[in-house]
Amino acid sequence: MRPATNLVQSSTDTVRQSMDTDATPLLLTVDEAAALLRTTRKAVYAMVERCQVPGVIRIGRRVLFRAADLLNWLDQKCAPSPKE
Repeated sequence: MRPATNLVQSSTDTVRQSMDTDATPLLLTVDEAAALLRTTRKAVYAMVERCQVPGVIRIGRRVLFRAADLLNWLDQKCAPSPKE
């Protein structure tokens, strides 16, 4: 099993690679953000309510996330793996 830091890094790398294509949206939906963060929609909405997630954009009742802000936040949250 891979360490958690490698999982976060690999998932952010995957999203960054997919963002290089023209079809990738600049804004992510709650479902897409939940998949990226590997959590539930309910947890994402709770993080939005507590202002724990950056890049939140509200358009009417809709909640969207700036993909670049979310990925940068994940990179900053990544802890260095301990040396053995």
